[in-house]
Amino acid sequence: MSVAAALLVSVSSAAFAAEVPASFDAKNCKADYPKASLMNEEQGTVSMSFLVNADGSVADSKLDKSSGFKNLDKAAIKALTACKFKPGTKDGAAAQTWTKVDYAWKLD
Repeated sequence: MSVAAALLVSVSSAAFAAEVPASFDAKNCKADYPKASLMNEEQGTVSMSFLVNADGSVADSKLDKSSGFKNLDKAAIKALTACKFKPGTKDGAAAQTWTKVDYAWKLD
């Protein structure tokens, strides 16, 4: 806990005038490919928006642009809603912010 608190203090001591959106580490937050989508070889990019709280949890989510496949859209929103985000900031302090995320589903 002290590391996070120290991190917040160092961030909030800098003078940011603008809002910085939340972000997340894509390597630590992956969605499982839906089985039906794998069998049907569905691919596409889902564009979503997330309202991220100051503690990094997701308060709300919405689909901005579909991948073209409901299963892929639902799986991406469900997985990323459960992720821990790095909170956005307003005037240098952690704050609730909206952030946009594109999630690409690709078959190897």
